[in-house]
Amino acid sequence: MGTPEFAKTTLAELIGAGHEIAAVYSQPPRPAGRGMAEQPSPVHAFAEQQGLELRHPKSLKSDDELAGFRALNADVAVVVAYGLLLPRAVLEAPREGCFNVHGSELPRWRGAAPLQRAIMAGDTHTAVMVMRMEEGLDTGPVCLAERIEIGPEMTAGELHDVMAGIGAGLMVRALAALERGSLVATPQRKEGVTYASKIEKAEARIDFTRPAREVHNKIRGLSPFPGAWFEIESGRKHERVKALKSRLVDGSGAPGEILTADETLQIACGEQAVELSTVQRAGKKACGAAEFLRGCKITAGTRLTDI
Repeated sequence: MGTPEFAKTTLAELIGAGHEIAAVYSQPPRPAGRGMAEQPSPVHAFAEQQGLELRHPKSLKSDDELAGFRALNADVAVVVAYGLLLPRAVLEAPREGCFNVHGSELPRWRGAAPLQRAIMAGDTHTAVMVMRMEEGLDTGPVCLAERIEIGPEMTAGELHDVMAGIGAGLMVRALAALERGSLVATPQRKEGVTYASKIEKAEARIDFTRPAREVHNKIRGLSPFPGAWFEIESGRKHERVKALKSRLVDGSGAPGEILTADETLQIACGEQAVELSTVQRAGKKACGAAEFLRGCKITAGTRLTDI
C-alpha cells in the first residue's frame, strides 16, 4: 500500500525478495502536467508494469472495500507513504498485522512530511524505521531502524533517495525476521514527540528577514518540491524563482538585498547571507546561478523584499 516514488522502491524490493504480492493499493490517478490529464502514481504505474492486481479506492471505509481487503487473506500489509488512514478493520485484517516504513527517528516527526521537517528544523540526523502499525498517527512500536546523518547542504530530494533504499531493505529484513518468529517490536518512548505537518503553499515563500541558516534550511528542506521561492521583477511582471540549492556565506546588508549578481548570487538575510547555487525560473529547467544571472536583469543592491 503506497503511492509515491519512495514507496515504489519498497515494492520493487519485496518482489525481488520473492514475496507474493496479493494486491497493490495506491492513491487514485490525479490530474497533472500542462494538459491536466490524469496520471497514475509511481506505485500504480509500476504495479501495472509488473502485472500485479492494482486497486485505487478513494477510501477504505466502505463495507465493499473492507470486504475486498479481507478477501485477499493476506499475511501482512506493507504500507509506505500510502496517503490514506487505515481503519481499524483494515489494520486487523492481515494475519500478522500491518507494517510501515517511516522516514524519521520516531517519535520525532510523526506525520506527513517528516524528512522535509527534519531538514527545515536543522536536524543533523534522522532515521528510517519499520514499525508495526496501530490506530494512532505513527505511534506503533518500532521493529527495525537505521540512523542517517543529514549533511549541512543535503536537500530533501537527496535525503529521500537515501531513505527510500534503506527503508526498502529494512522492510525486507523485517519480513524475514517475522517469518522466522524473531521480529521484536519496541514501544516508542513517550518523550520527544513532534509532528511533521503537511507542507502548506504559503510556507514555500522565502522570508529573507529570517537568519540565513533558517533560510538555507528552508531552501534545502523544500528542494526539489515544492521548492522555496522568491520574486523578481521581469518586465512589468513579478516572476517566481525557486531556490533549489544554497550555502551559508559571510555577508551583510538589508534583508533581501542582492549582494552579488555576476557569477554568484548572494542575498543578505536577517543575519548573514545565503548564496544560491541552483535556481529555477517559472516554466524553465533548473540551472546554475551564473546561467540564471546571464538571462535575468537583476543587479547588486536590489532588495527582493521590496518586490
